[in-house]
Amino acid sequence: MQKPLAPATSPLLDALPGIRHGFFTREGGISLGIYASLNCGLGSGDDPQKVLENRGRVAAHLGAAMPEVVTLYQTHSAVALAVAHAVARDDLPKADAVVTATPGLAVGVLTADCAPVLFADPVARVVAAAHAGWRGAKGGILAATVAEMERLGAVRSRITATVGPCISQSNYEVGPEFEADFVAGEAADARFFMRTEPFAKPHFDLQGLVLDRLARLGIAAASAVNMCTYGNESILFSYRRTQHRREPEYGRQISAIVVT
Repeated sequence: MQKPLAPATSPLLDALPGIRHGFFTREGGISLGIYASLNCGLGSGDDPQKVLENRGRVAAHLGAAMPEVVTLYQTHSAVALAVAHAVARDDLPKADAVVTATPGLAVGVLTADCAPVLFADPVARVVAAAHAGWRGAKGGILAATVAEMERLGAVRSRITATVGPCISQSNYEVGPEFEADFVAGEAADARFFMRTEPFAKPHFDLQGLVLDRLARLGIAAASAVNMCTYGNESILFSYRRTQHRREPEYGRQISAIVVT
């Protein structure tokens, strides 16, 4: 029997009037095999019609007025883009955050280990979704998202943000070269690395980095759902888990938000 959609949600965002959101898992869709079942990545090797049906189910679950979720061509950049309507699938702008003030237009990001971040100002009725891998988080995608929200009338002291499912520090092993390069730009970032033994490889805290960068922005509140993509195979896709198993491909989960 097919499982229903079962997104994780944030109590902070749930409390905001006129806003609906969800960090959707891999449950509740029609995709098969390695993509089972709510794969929302049109860039994957999955059947595009199944992916579109899955995305339509997400939009419907959120009560969106339009039968799709607007996502953009993600490149691990620090570019945030405002949209007022659906975007043509064959000509997606390159950006890693999508912002809107259009009621009924669901916007979202795709992830499979990187951190999705959903934002809302319920007074200005401006919402956003950001894709924050380590490059984007360190490079400024979160600040760019807030700035684009402000351009549409949001006030940062009213903005609430929540970090969705991403790879946890215990499962995010990196090389010492990565750590050295990362810390070289800002020594305080050394706190996002952990070793379990003196000569073990470091493990990187992506969620901690994202929460730290959100705290610097002066927004009203920030939280995290604390779900690891790598460690929750039954409900979440993970790029790194796929690589470790030498699997040919992987699905993408979607995190989305809408002004109702």
